[in-house]
Amino acid sequence: MRDVAIVAFAQTRHTSHDTGLTEPELIRPVIDEVKERTGLRRFGFTCSGSCDYLAGAPFSFVSALDALGAWPPISESHVEMDAAWALYEAWVRLQHGDIDSALVYGFGKSSLGDLRTIMTLQLDPYYLAPLGLDQLAYAALQAAAVGAERKELDEIVRRSRADGRGNPYALDLPDPDGAEDYAVRPLKKTDVPPITDGAAAIVLAAGDLARRLTANPAYITGIAHRMEPHYLGMRNLALSASAADAARAAGVGKGPVEVAELHAQFPHEEIILRRALGLGEETTINPSGGPPAANPVMATGLIRIGEAARRVLDGSARRAVAHATGGPCLQQNLVTVLEAP
Repeated sequence: MRDVAIVAFAQTRHTSHDTGLTEPELIRPVIDEVKERTGLRRFGFTCSGSCDYLAGAPFSFVSALDALGAWPPISESHVEMDAAWALYEAWVRLQHGDIDSALVYGFGKSSLGDLRTIMTLQLDPYYLAPLGLDQLAYAALQAAAVGAERKELDEIVRRSRADGRGNPYALDLPDPDGAEDYAVRPLKKTDVPPITDGAAAIVLAAGDLARRLTANPAYITGIAHRMEPHYLGMRNLALSASAADAARAAGVGKGPVEVAELHAQFPHEEIILRRALGLGEETTINPSGGPPAANPVMATGLIRIGEAARRVLDGSARRAVAHATGGPCLQQNLVTVLEAP
């Protein structure tokens, strides 16, 4: 396998409301930033992740390409998923050996619609969507299956929001006040990730190019994607077999993990993922604040990879793990291991 590394990462200063920017206007600054950091103006491959349901228009990613410019022509692809999967596609493309660089970006504006309704529309239209259960109802079923103590859940939210207040890109959210204010039992309103608009971009480089572009590349030493059945009745919701399998395939347990950025939108998901990935007390979880502090849908998973890579790039960690998820109740899981040279 070719050595492939993350050499640059940028993200927007996320907002909880629509600032009036179009998708290209949202994306352009982060693409300009990674270009400036690397000195690259063109890339061997470009891949993005977004959701037409959020934009309310088919093939909305095509208009977002305006942020890249119409000329010269580029080799481009898109995934209708979180942009973490766009990074996975770009990593595979770099393994072909005929190109040495790739640009990956993701974006989402959740403020423009009802996210609970939008996520329901993406479920199986014959057996799941007609039930009327939405994203929070499914998450509440999983939280009940986990059966964690309320104190532990509140502490995860409190820690995440505190870390987010120290992150200039995350939202400035207050600590939970302890009120028994439920969204869908047993989930409190403070357990629900915030509505967030934002975008992020990452540059991948292979071989000698990675070492030329940065002194301390964050090498992808393991990456794996696993998934479980779409139907919740066929799964044990208290566990994540696919996350555990992806972690084994990516080699998470082959060395110490200093930092883990987990795509845990709800506090009970962090508990599930810590167990699935075998993360102990020595691992710092979501120092960026994670999704409870900023959740730009379709970019959140890519940001987890970028935040983990940033720790390696700046020398504060030698080995980090990033996790991204898609589908109801952690149905799909992508695990990435990042290491310093």
